[in-house]
Amino acid sequence: MGDKTFKDYIKTSANPSTRTIGHKSCGLIFNFIDEKNPKKYSSRKELKILAGKFAEKNLPPEYTAQFLLGVDRLKSRGRLQDSEILVRAYREVLELTESPIRKKA
Repeated sequence: MGDKTFKDYIKTSANPSTRTIGHKSCGLIFNFIDEKNPKKYSSRKELKILAGKFAEKNLPPEYTAQFLLGVDRLKSRGRLQDSEILVRAYREVLELTESPIRKKA
């Protein structure tokens, strides 16, 4: 399993004590029985680094600033998961790039 994983037992719908694994670096424990993905709430700095890497791989450079502003705005609104923030900001940028007004400019 490696140095960064650990074994643990959690309550699932199948059993009150189900064997699973966790990850030491992030502290997440995985529930494979109920297919529940762990929620991740990064700090603002961590999320900006993650968003920058995401934008670098998935967006043209001219839309990166708009994407990062969207990520920052969504992070400020409340306790959304990192994945929700990234997906929503990405969709907002895609909507802007597909807008007929944007294409004429």
